[in-house]
Amino acid sequence: MKKISIKKFITKAATVLAAFFLIITQTGCMSNGQNKASNQGVSKTGFYLDTVCTVTIYGLLGSDGRLSEMTDEELEKECYLIITDAFKVCTKYENMLSKTVAGSDIDRINKSGGGSVAVSDETLEVIKKGIRFGQLSGGAFDITIGKATDLWDFHDNGETGHIGGTIPDKEDLKEAVSHVNYKNIKIEGKKVSLTDPETEINLGGIAKGYIDDKVADYLESRGVISAIVDLGGNIVALGGKTAGLVVSPENEMPDEKQEDFKIGIKDPTSEDGSLLGLVPCKNKTVVTSGTYERYFEKDGVKYHHILDVKTGYPVDTDVLSVTIIADRGKSADCDGLSTTCLALGMDKGMELVKSLDGFEAVFVDTDGNIVQSEEGLLN
Repeated sequence: MKKISIKKFITKAATVLAAFFLIITQTGCMSNGQNKASNQGVSKTGFYLDTVCTVTIYGLLGSDGRLSEMTDEELEKECYLIITDAFKVCTKYENMLSKTVAGSDIDRINKSGGGSVAVSDETLEVIKKGIRFGQLSGGAFDITIGKATDLWDFHDNGETGHIGGTIPDKEDLKEAVSHVNYKNIKIEGKKVSLTDPETEINLGGIAKGYIDDKVADYLESRGVISAIVDLGGNIVALGGKTAGLVVSPENEMPDEKQEDFKIGIKDPTSEDGSLLGLVPCKNKTVVTSGTYERYFEKDGVKYHHILDVKTGYPVDTDVLSVTIIADRGKSADCDGLSTTCLALGMDKGMELVKSLDGFEAVFVDTDGNIVQSEEGLLN
């Protein structure tokens, strides 16, 4: 593996940062024209899944002629309505998969006292994915980390990191991790139980990716052919970037002729939001996990949110961030894989990525070196 110092990317980062925000965070700007440079999309942001979520629509398929007759203001309203409905998809799955939502599938499993709980097909799918990554990682990734995470406060306040927080009692953490073992999850048909009643499932390391794919699927069902779905850094590119907001069927561009989206990858060593570079993609998912995302400082020590399943304390890793890239539809896998690789560390994490088909990775280690599973992933 070839290591490249972040310093070699610094000058590029300054120039691409502006482009990143145009593509990802532009709000309320749109164009129905055919100038590619002018199509900045229609964007809306909300707070779901305990993080900031943004959906930006760049292209709608005007199959019935109705959209082509709309004014810019009417098109903008149409996009906002679609995005509002897309956010309802976030709420639907949050109410299903979040351990902190009373009555969710996960909440009912955790409070069942070891009893068998009937769950939705979607919940079952995510739990099975979580178990798979537990197996792939030798237990370094474990969705039964719930009791340990309860003892920490890493809630997203809309900014990178936050100062404050309390270090949990050592004995409390020891007790919590004694119940961490994905093998305690028992699945029979569509029912889930915990062989240790004190075990708690927390799907925070994989659910956002799953929901990201569901939101992209919903947008497509509403005639969206070009969009970016960004759920707290879990990004799905639906299609590529179209020339105009409305695309008629006869003018619809095949994927290979659409302009690539450029997804910015943050430099984890930077405090000013600089980027390592851009990932060009269409119909792709890009997911980053990093120790810089959620943390607090206490007595000069930084405590990040990726916990060691054996100790309950933040995992000691030589990796600052991991970005996983794969085809659209694999965002849940990318979510789980990025967290897994961060916990495993550089060597074992990269070995795992290379053992799996269809995934690429960009690692940044604690010395500021960039390691890519394949050269040229970043522009």
